[in-house]
Amino acid sequence: MSAEISLSCEHIERYLGEEEERVHALRGVSLEIETGSVHAVVGPSGCGKSSLLYILGLLDTPDAGRILIESETVSHLTDDELAQQRSRFIGFIFQFHFLMEDFTAQENVMIPMRKLGQLTDAQMRERAAELLRGVGLGDKLRRPSRHLSGGEQQRVAIARALANDPKVILADEPTGNLDTANSERAFDLLQNLVHDRGKALLLATHNPAIAEACDWIHEMKDGRIIDSQHQTTLT
Repeated sequence: MSAEISLSCEHIERYLGEEEERVHALRGVSLEIETGSVHAVVGPSGCGKSSLLYILGLLDTPDAGRILIESETVSHLTDDELAQQRSRFIGFIFQFHFLMEDFTAQENVMIPMRKLGQLTDAQMRERAAELLRGVGLGDKLRRPSRHLSGGEQQRVAIARALANDPKVILADEPTGNLDTANSERAFDLLQNLVHDRGKALLLATHNPAIAEACDWIHEMKDGRIIDSQHQTTLT
């Protein structure tokens, strides 16, 4: 039985910049992310990792090629429809957390839930508290994010990405600002969510230990995926 494909892209092309500054950021990239799998994208800075994640996360539009969510093409949707798909289906963990600095940790995690509009205020507060406990911040729910350390802010951002229980989690260097212990804790949390709750995770990382712990490693260079390796693990 073949695995269910949660998110995929076919022959993605992306150019960035104008005229002589124009860069061919992605050159015909195709990728499939299966439900229940963890994928790492590795490669030097500027190879196209972040561009690929932003396009897969429906935050940017490719110049050619298409994006599919559960085998349904979404590339043609309007901006409003894309925003709705993003809210329902995708959790994005940014390299720089982009929190609202005057909002509490709990209020930051509630923002995606408010956009989706499916829970009561009490339900949103309880879910945000539960997610923050999961990243070790249960004692800092009501602290404004500007009073949190950089590592704590990144953990709030991870909780926020999980707010709407997304099927796919995309993460751009999600543990880059964390120390080793919190980096491992955050990755373990994401990995367990994927395997226990049938989600999919694609992360861009420079951390070899995290990449080696993923099910797949995709190596990028000059806007192309030049190698994909399935990591076999002993059970």
